Amino acid sequence: MLPDEPRSSADPSPEGGPPGCFRHPGTATGISCTRCERPICPECMVPAAVGFQCPECVSRGHAGSRRATTRFGGGLAGDGGLVTRVLVGVNVVVWLLAAYVLTPQLGQTWSLFSAGRDVLGGPAGIADGPDQWYRLLTATFLHVEWWHIGLNMVVLLWLGPPLEEALGRLRFLALYLVAALGGSTFAFLVAGNLMNSVGASGAIFGLIGATIVLQLHNRGPLAPVMAFLVFNLVVTFSRPGVDWRAHLGGLVLGTLTAAGLMYAPREHRGPVQALVVAGALAVEAALLLIGMSLYGA
Repeated sequence: MLPDEPRSSADPSPEGGPPGCFRHPGTATGISCTRCERPICPECMVPAAVGFQCPECVSRGHAGSRRATTRFGGGLAGDGGLVTRVLVGVNVVVWLLAAYVLTPQLGQTWSLFSAGRDVLGGPAGIADGPDQWYRLLTATFLHVEWWHIGLNMVVLLWLGPPLEEALGRLRFLALYLVAALGGSTFAFLVAGNLMNSVGASGAIFGLIGATIVLQLHNRGPLAPVMAFLVFNLVVTFSRPGVDWRAHLGGLVLGTLTAAGLMYAPREHRGPVQALVVAGALAVEAALLLIGMSLYGA
């Protein structure tokens, strides 16, 4: 090296000691990155399968790798049931508030209540306009009787984790909410002139339909889930006071949405799945608007 040539920070020191780290020239080190062979100090060492790598090489390696996904395009998560447990927790908290703290205010303001313009004092509730449309969602988290929330949450804990693991957290949450809103909007369309109901049953029926789609896609056994669906439909149409409209709406919208999510072509999966969810929401918006034309002011 000529006397006037600048010295590289990676070169040995004049005393013949080890080179300095390429990021921290003042720190001498005897370790080099196994990929780019630049000297790296303990602060910059990233353990690799063989030796150590520098942070830049590690970042480039991650940028070139594909993100691991579920079979339907969702992000992999260490715990496949997180969203399911959060939904159960929200339902239980709302039930406790409605049953023991904010009684009866929460039940009155969050229920799927609607009175059309032909009813004395109407329109009221959902039929009264956009300021009340929040009920379409809040009613799906509201329960009154302990056995009602108990049955719904047991089924959610049974069906939710396998679907969440297959779809990924975001897609599973979208499916749940679409099914819940499908039950509410269909119930409003059919009975919005005078109705009042609560519960997550529309979303639960949507998960039952999604489980059938998943079993068909995986060519798994259909008998158990089909028997469970038939049993619940018999109960729905045989017991008084059960809102069959919410059950049926959630089942149809949940099943169709699940089919779109699971059978979307692999090469265009993301955009197609987004269009499926958007299309389901558009159908529900149409049901709401038609209901408003029938019952609203």
